Amino acid sequence: MRIVTFGEIMMRLAAPGFQRFRQCLPGSLDVTFAGAEANVAASLAMLGAEASFVSAIPDHSIADACIGSLRNVGVDTQRILRRPGRLGIYFLETGANQRPSQVVYDRDHSAVGLTSGSEYPWNEILAGADWFHVTGITPAISQTAAEATLTAVQAAQAAGVRVSCDLNFRKKLWRWDKSVSPQQLAERTMRQVLPHVDVVIANEEDCHDVLQIQAADTDVHAGKLNVQRYPDVAAQLVQQFPNVSKVAITLRESYSASHNNWGAMLYSAADQQAHFAPLTNGEYQPYEIKSIVDRVGGGDSFGAGLIFAMLSEQHSSDQDAIRFATAASCLAHSISGDFNFSKRSEVEALMGGSASGRVVR
Repeated sequence: MRIVTFGEIMMRLAAPGFQRFRQCLPGSLDVTFAGAEANVAASLAMLGAEASFVSAIPDHSIADACIGSLRNVGVDTQRILRRPGRLGIYFLETGANQRPSQVVYDRDHSAVGLTSGSEYPWNEILAGADWFHVTGITPAISQTAAEATLTAVQAAQAAGVRVSCDLNFRKKLWRWDKSVSPQQLAERTMRQVLPHVDVVIANEEDCHDVLQIQAADTDVHAGKLNVQRYPDVAAQLVQQFPNVSKVAITLRESYSASHNNWGAMLYSAADQQAHFAPLTNGEYQPYEIKSIVDRVGGGDSFGAGLIFAMLSEQHSSDQDAIRFATAASCLAHSISGDFNFSKRSEVEALMGGSASGRVVR
């Protein structure tokens, strides 16, 4: 399988451990590289897929290190353009217990936000690809990036490549048109992208934030989800975008920054059936993650797991695909950084019930 992802990659500067910025600065921060679409490519490469990442970054030694971090996990970086602009940065303060994590963005005027979609050779990039993946984060950073995302999904659709999009609403972004609110700008933009998408991925509140489709009897901020309402959310999305064949929604119940329940649903438009994972005795029973190491990138690891499973022979059924994706993202919560350094065999072991964390000798 060959998957291509397109978006922005940034430098991630994280406060050590669970420290706050006021505690550790002046001082040292932990440096990695990350971005939603790059995270998906890295996770796919770790699972064993051929993954290519497309972006635009500046031409200097820090950007070289960024590319190296992707190559180190097996991602193809040949189609990354070197363009004027800067490498975006995001700062992370990891929360614990009742204190939430905090993200500070510093990504205005980044190279990918300044690069037109016509500068990417899409026909060459998509040649031989089985899947193309984008998110709602890159179009949020600039009008140019939004237009490039639209150009990309149109090219993929024209080439007959299956397209997925993770809505990934970020309220701190979507500021490039001051005449409307971030939610209005996101909805206006993503409604242009989604007609060219086959598989939509979202978290428990993205459909409401971006498309105004609300799950009844649900209070996301109180950590209370009525999971049985989410097939209706998916059905409404498919009704608005008949080109969409599958809708996957992650279901996070957040009791604290350190304690989440984690599961997901996959809805098929063809038979109007919803499949949930994980299951215990045939009933939905989410993973209970009580000591989260790092939840940033958890949704990206889910998207990667879903794409991998749907393209594989062994896990391509809807029920198996959602089981694989949910298990992959569960493991990502135990790993520091945005990349999910989990192998296929480890994901399959968790799917099979190996959840005790015992030492493997």
